[in-house]
Amino acid sequence: MEFTTGGRLEVRITSSDVGKRVSVRSSTNARERLGRFTDTVGVLTSWTDGVLTVTRKDGTHVRIEEASMVAGKVVPPTPARRRGIPVASVRELVTTAARGWPCLESEQLGAWTLRASGGFTARANSVLPLGDPGPKAGSEPGPGPGPELDAALERVARWYGARGLDARFQVTAEDDAPLARELDERGWTAERHALMRVGALAPLADREPDGRVELSREPGDSWFALYNRAGDGVTDAARKVLTGGPSVWFATVPGREEGSGPAAIGRCVVDGRWAGFAAVEVAPERRREGLAVAVMAELARRALHEGASAAYLQVETGNAAARALYDRLGFADHHTYFYLRAPRD
Repeated sequence: MEFTTGGRLEVRITSSDVGKRVSVRSSTNARERLGRFTDTVGVLTSWTDGVLTVTRKDGTHVRIEEASMVAGKVVPPTPARRRGIPVASVRELVTTAARGWPCLESEQLGAWTLRASGGFTARANSVLPLGDPGPKAGSEPGPGPGPELDAALERVARWYGARGLDARFQVTAEDDAPLARELDERGWTAERHALMRVGALAPLADREPDGRVELSREPGDSWFALYNRAGDGVTDAARKVLTGGPSVWFATVPGREEGSGPAAIGRCVVDGRWAGFAAVEVAPERRREGLAVAVMAELARRALHEGASAAYLQVETGNAAARALYDRLGFADHHTYFYLRAPRD
């Protein structure tokens, strides 16, 4: 990480850079300019009263005393362009993914979308903030601190409370860092960190057709049996969310014996150039047979037929096995997101 000009360390950021991605080197002891240093990379979310707040990619906030800085600079966003990897803005993918996992009820609060679906998945029961909740919504990514934000949050709390749900925001570490910091300072809890990953669709489908995989427009009871193997029950809301979206396909690999339940399942929604994969599950006793790849390949083949060229999927950061599989299939990280839940009384 290079901070020098002519061999000298320089601080090349100011409070006017709030909202930009920065790299800051600071001394572990604010009274010493030499000695042990630490480097922090993230979005500069505030600079007040001699203290900087930098929000890292994982959503954590780092407070740095201005007096401890020995170097700093604005750095470009993490490059999204890689050979064979689709290029898209965070907002394009966030809105595409929202269409592909549609909520059952929504209300606009400026550029915030309040979403509810009977509690089925955080994605369909959280606020999607694509700008300011005020009258001039949409021009800037997120509201500033103060009474206007507090009033908007009160309205959010009432809306979700009326539906028996916890109020949550779905935020990206890249675009929503200022809002995430404000919610963190108000006691909202970060949870369910995940990655949005993207990849080219054609290589995924470039496999011999696999006759074990059956495609359909509607998921049958056996599909839901594997999807809901935890045994919580499949609600009407769950069925509506899963079957919603522009063009939805379901994949099923039947079990070896009649009535044994499916060996693997998957879901894909086609929306313009994008094919979004979700609910890829393999029965525990049928793992290591290549069934997850077979399911995704057949869904990808169908999506290509409908005109898609790029793929996306979401995976929890702690799911190492799934991430390794998607690495092998050519997927790369695009951005991170997580949820912030309102304080409980």
